[in-house]
Amino acid sequence: MIEMQNITKYYDNFRALNNFNLKVEKGEILGLLGPNGAGKTTAMRILTCFLPASSGKASVAGFDIFEDSVEVRRRLGYLPETPPLYPEMSVNSYLNFVGEIRELPKSVRKQRIGYVCERIGLDAYKGRVINTLSKGYRQRVGLAQALLHNPEVLILDEPTVGLDPNQIIEIRNLVKDLAQDHTIILSTHILPEVSMTCGRVVIINEGEIAAVDSVQNLEKNATGRPAWKIVLKAPDNFDWQTIVNKAPDAQINDLIQGDASEFKLRLNRSEDFDDLFKVLTKENCIFREITPIKATLEDVFLKITLGEERKENA
Repeated sequence: MIEMQNITKYYDNFRALNNFNLKVEKGEILGLLGPNGAGKTTAMRILTCFLPASSGKASVAGFDIFEDSVEVRRRLGYLPETPPLYPEMSVNSYLNFVGEIRELPKSVRKQRIGYVCERIGLDAYKGRVINTLSKGYRQRVGLAQALLHNPEVLILDEPTVGLDPNQIIEIRNLVKDLAQDHTIILSTHILPEVSMTCGRVVIINEGEIAAVDSVQNLEKNATGRPAWKIVLKAPDNFDWQTIVNKAPDAQINDLIQGDASEFKLRLNRSEDFDDLFKVLTKENCIFREITPIKATLEDVFLKITLGEERKENA
């Protein structure tokens, strides 16, 4: 559905994208992550024909973005970070105006406005002036203009920025629902949104793709040494060196001693935990909590974009 091959983009002497390669399948929700200045917006602007690349090839639904840009635009819906709204217009008038620009026949415009507004929860607001709507509903209007011409591909840039938790959940559910009929690229700084919405993630750093995989695989591969959060009640005068004596590779971090002591435990192998559990039980330690510590998408993101391994006790 979407393919970018060796896309490079220069702004004067600054290289914003370097040999950028990306493929998105039909019906996929792809998350695009990266720090500020990584090249996400440049990549989206090239795909949406707002910006030419310095070199490379790209296509959307089989049409070359350079040679068939008009056809590409017909198949794309784009919601930029700041929706292109006219606040003094009503929702219906604005969408009708967008339909005219999209060269939709009048009968088709009316049908599509009705369908899109019902689909994304704007039906009761069509007569409202955009300036009187909440930020969440203005965001929906922006999404409506991107959907109006029934594009095969949706590109959404920070669709939940500035929204409250309830509005974020509403937009998230909308995006998931839209994936039934559209291929979606979602760019955001809100990492939990990517975890809960996207089937696959691309992490961009310094104009290059640093990682591409499912959220689950990225987290799994970044976990490193097995680790647990332990809360236990130890007997008086318990010697914490016992753990290290019985498991020389054990690493204890963030020890908080009290009636119930809490700490992070890392071992070289998960299998070693069973032996250590038996030892501590024989020492009359009472376990109150054992929680495996797993890497999150945030851990993966920081590891990649900072260019270094996170510390074991982070």
